[in-house]
Amino acid sequence: MEIVPVGPGFAAELRGVTLADVAADESAYEAVRAAFEEHSVLVFRGQDVTDEAQLAFSRRFGPLEITKVGSQGVGTNLVILSTIDATGKVVPADHRLAMRNRANQLWHSDSTFKRVPALASVLSARIIPARGGETEYVSTRLAWERLDQGLRDRLERSFAWHDYAHSRGKIAADLASAEERAALPPQCWRLAWKNPANGRTALYIASHACAIEGMEPAAAKKLLAELMDAATAPGRSYVHAWRSGDVVMWDNRATMHRGRPWPAHEPRLMVRTTISATEADGLASIRPPARQAAE
Repeated sequence: MEIVPVGPGFAAELRGVTLADVAADESAYEAVRAAFEEHSVLVFRGQDVTDEAQLAFSRRFGPLEITKVGSQGVGTNLVILSTIDATGKVVPADHRLAMRNRANQLWHSDSTFKRVPALASVLSARIIPARGGETEYVSTRLAWERLDQGLRDRLERSFAWHDYAHSRGKIAADLASAEERAALPPQCWRLAWKNPANGRTALYIASHACAIEGMEPAAAKKLLAELMDAATAPGRSYVHAWRSGDVVMWDNRATMHRGRPWPAHEPRLMVRTTISATEADGLASIRPPARQAAE
């Protein structure tokens, strides 16, 4: 396996290894897992991607999420990200599917709003537009290391609330349905996630973050905005231009990402699997005290 760095201090393309290799062979899995811990974003080109191959690969890294209420593919382990309706036509810009794709163009980490957050996501390209539609990544681990020590000390003791309805409300007030709001109540997580495999800490924020425990709302909003700006400053991202057969895996503990727009009349179909975090992934390090968890 060859590791080729592609981003500014993070992200790498893995050559000489396939999804099937990782699913079937322990040594291949261990090599890819080590690269994942080190580089945070992994690119696999020219893969023979099927739902079954993606699921088998993803399961090597941990338990898979069941898709949430409101998702295409709800109740399965596959999240369908598409602007194609049941008849095969591209939906108009004001369609709910198109609006959900616009929400994915906000900087975020997957599943910070869930009771069990995500370790990793695996995204495969099935139908891609002729131009646009890239996925852009930043390292929140490197963002953490750029913060001054005083702020890091403060953030290590602070907890943010993450709310799915909050991020969707930035696109449209009713984009999160009543059913989704009931199924996805706000969750509270520490603003720093320490990776037990290498001891490195990452800033844990997302567009879903809406408040900081114990902080006046306006001050919390200002701090969260400043942290987002610092993490996503120009020149610090890796932009993945999709090709047919591409698969990208990323560490939700140590990155944020966003989709980029593409021509509204062109179809785009992506399939995501999401791997839930466990205690072995440092989940305990971000849990709030029992008092906050009970609120």
